[in-house]
Amino acid sequence: MKIAIVILNWNGQKLLEQFLPSVINFSSKEADIYVADNASTDSSITYVKKFFPSVKIIENTENGGYAKGYNDALQAIDADIYCLLNSDVEVTENWLVPIKTVFKNEENTAIIQPKLLSFKDKTKFEYAGAAGGFVDLYGYPYCRGRLFNNLETDNGQYNDEVTIFWASGACLCIRSKVYHQLGGLDEDYFAHQEEIDLCWRAQNRGYKIKYVGASTVYHVGGATLEETNPQKTYLNFRNSLLNVVKNVPKRWFLFVIFSRLILDGIAGLKFLLELKPIHTWAIVKAHFSFYKNFFKFLKKRKVLQKKQDYNLHTSIVWQYFALGRKKFEELK
Repeated sequence: MKIAIVILNWNGQKLLEQFLPSVINFSSKEADIYVADNASTDSSITYVKKFFPSVKIIENTENGGYAKGYNDALQAIDADIYCLLNSDVEVTENWLVPIKTVFKNEENTAIIQPKLLSFKDKTKFEYAGAAGGFVDLYGYPYCRGRLFNNLETDNGQYNDEVTIFWASGACLCIRSKVYHQLGGLDEDYFAHQEEIDLCWRAQNRGYKIKYVGASTVYHVGGATLEETNPQKTYLNFRNSLLNVVKNVPKRWFLFVIFSRLILDGIAGLKFLLELKPIHTWAIVKAHFSFYKNFFKFLKKRKVLQKKQDYNLHTSIVWQYFALGRKKFEELK
């Protein structure tokens, strides 16, 4: 089984200096390592060529974001498994071994995520993926080990191996044949939640997404866009709505769309009350962009495989804010 670890880079020399050594030290026996550069203007590529000559380099002609960057780069890589790895991730010894074992033993498992802990506090789960992702009835994403901004301490409670709904793009391992069968990542997303769409489409074709707790990596998070950046708010709200249009089963579709308009409005009001009007405006812009792209994504929905039915939690917003359920195990 041939594995390719592909690190997408854009002006990230400092991150490569800090985190690429762990990838080489703990992965080179199991995988080929690539840096896919999104037309950086710093000296990232010169640095990698000089200090890490074993790392293969792919130079994209433009910065097309996470989705297009990977789509362009993966066309040039021959492997059975692609591991999409953020440049701000520290891996651990033998982290690929349990992932490789699951892929070998489970033909229908298409995508795998390891345990994602915080690099800043290695006792805590990390925001971007924690112990595997899910979505609620309204299309809002959340994770085992992380509900909204509440991060659980890792006490071994998620050392298991389970089916999840989506795997984090911070460290996402996928069968190459499935990646190309799905048409890769949707480039209209640019960045954020495109991995949720990819996993959703994979499930619509009957594949499984799994979390493997025997594998651990540490993620900085927010290295490209910090949580306080309104652009991140904009992309998350817009792309979450686009996920709904493309993937939610027909019987829920109109109900979820109209409910989201109300719930996102409440989120905008919450930002106003917190004196963060720039984030309220980001949600407004997200909705305008959503309306603009609605029919384009409706057409994408029509060409996708028949939608599967899912057993999803009811509103994560209601359970978290109204009922005070702060941990995944408390959800109903």
